[in-house]
Amino acid sequence: GGVGEQPVLAPGESFRYSSGTPLQTSAGFMRGTYAMRADDGREFDIEIPAFSLDCPHDQAQLH
Repeated sequence: GGVGEQPVLAPGESFRYSSGTPLQTSAGFMRGTYAMRADDGREFDIEIPAFSLDCPHDQAQLH
């Protein structure tokens, strides 16, 4: 789950969280997958498209 959480979502519900990671540069990208489990026990992955990570203290170039 997001930051150690494993929410149970009903159809139409959403879950939002904030997280961070150390970067060696002032900007970067992240992408990945979430492993999900349906009520019937079936497991599947959800693709997370690439999104930008931009340092709020560096205004040189934002993605």
